[in-house]
Amino acid sequence: MALVYQTIHRRASSLCCRLHSTYVAKMRYMFELKENDDICRQAQNSGTFYLFHNFSPFLQKIRVFSSFFFWCPEIKKILEKFRQNEQRIEDSVLIGCSGDCLAYFALDLGSMERSVLESGLEGSFTELQQAFFQLDEKDTHLLSSAQALLRWHDNHQYCSKTGQPTKKNLAGSKRVCHSSGIIYYPQMSPVVITLLSDGNRCLLVRQASFPRGMYSALAGFCDVGETLEETVRREVAEEVGLEVDSLWYSASQHWPFPNSTLMIACHAMVQPQETELEAARWFSLDEVVEALRRDPRSSKQEDGTFSVCLPPKQAIAHQLIQEWIKNQASRSM
Repeated sequence: MALVYQTIHRRASSLCCRLHSTYVAKMRYMFELKENDDICRQAQNSGTFYLFHNFSPFLQKIRVFSSFFFWCPEIKKILEKFRQNEQRIEDSVLIGCSGDCLAYFALDLGSMERSVLESGLEGSFTELQQAFFQLDEKDTHLLSSAQALLRWHDNHQYCSKTGQPTKKNLAGSKRVCHSSGIIYYPQMSPVVITLLSDGNRCLLVRQASFPRGMYSALAGFCDVGETLEETVRREVAEEVGLEVDSLWYSASQHWPFPNSTLMIACHAMVQPQETELEAARWFSLDEVVEALRRDPRSSKQEDGTFSVCLPPKQAIAHQLIQEWIKNQASRSM
């Protein structure tokens, strides 16, 4: 009876783990894939692949852009059709897995003729920045991670110390210089993005790279040795000549443009002032709410000027602005 009870208990515990620890199981499986080439190779044989051409993802467009993945047997047929060795599959990088541990990979076919590939696959390789704001959240997360990882491997083919070639492990989670033994891991650059407020207004800025009419939160790279708080205070002082009274953290987001960065979003309070600022403007609550309603792609007016528009919902700056609106609304109640 005791043995039966122990067996039932173990089965119940196992079921409980499966039901309540899906995330833990997924993360442990991802760790195994990164550390064990044999396990990763098995996952490739049953996994799905997102294709890229010189860092542009393969997409299909019916009404809107959507990413399109291929199963491993399909990838092998594609490689065979275009006279590529199926060993090219090992050039792929691991970019994630589903809750039931189906692995996702990304493979760049930049050495092949783009137009021929697009014709054969009935889709197009599209600049990620062009399609980013039309993709759903899962697609944007996977494709931005994939592009960042593929670009990192392309830029780190040689050891910075010995100059000798480095080799990636099967999952693409690291590169090794076998001459020196140095292991290189993919990195992101930390960037603070800060929404400034003087209590009644928020300060939004423009950059030359923004679409016409778009304003966003102030952003800047962290310097070596700085804390996040120091970076916020320095960037605000440098860019708009204001001194931060207080600040608090909001959230973070991986951002693939122009290269892989970790956007660390904050709110900051400054003293009210009326000084005109170059490439920056103070906005009232009503102005911000009105600007949020506009589509950045269609902000051009009949007279050729552009109405003020704000970052779309996929950008963490949008989240900061929405939080500020909610905070203003709660203050007025």
